[in-house]
Amino acid sequence: MSRLRIFDAQQPQNPPSVHVEHAGIARELAKVGVRFEQWEASQPVAPGASQEQVIAAYRHDIDRLMREEGYQSVDVISLTPDHPDRAMLRQKFLSEHTHSEDEVRFFVAGAGQFTLHIQGKVYDVLCEQGDLIGVPDGTPHWFDMSESPYFIAIRLFTNKDGWVANFTGSDIAAQFPRMDPLATT
Repeated sequence: MSRLRIFDAQQPQNPPSVHVEHAGIARELAKVGVRFEQWEASQPVAPGASQEQVIAAYRHDIDRLMREEGYQSVDVISLTPDHPDRAMLRQKFLSEHTHSEDEVRFFVAGAGQFTLHIQGKVYDVLCEQGDLIGVPDGTPHWFDMSESPYFIAIRLFTNKDGWVANFTGSDIAAQFPRMDPLATT
């Protein structure tokens, strides 16, 4: 189940606000300029589908976002618990960083946790299958995929070079909960 926990940035122990219904998550994130949508495939996506087949299943929504936001490229990324570099990849994303372009991810399968640091609050978003998150450029955030990552995600970019992080040097990410896909509150 998708989940949004909103913390005071100075109090990482207990979130005063938790949302598990999509409409509530989308409404709270929209207040800070973050896109949160749910998509459905236009055709079945079989396990092991190629990048082209995955993109074709979501082409309508991908094209809509490309038109609306000017994204120039799209690809599919996947990570499984048996990936030999999973620990190194996880560590790469766990520090607070920004991008000079939006970070847009749609979860075709699996889950990931985006945590955003905005205006003195921390928005912890557990994204699962069917969820799209669009983090605006310049937004401090970090990403956790857990110790046993599993996800397939569509990524949209304005920069054809793809993902480029600018690390803030803050240690705030270490103060907040890591991804626990079994916890929903």
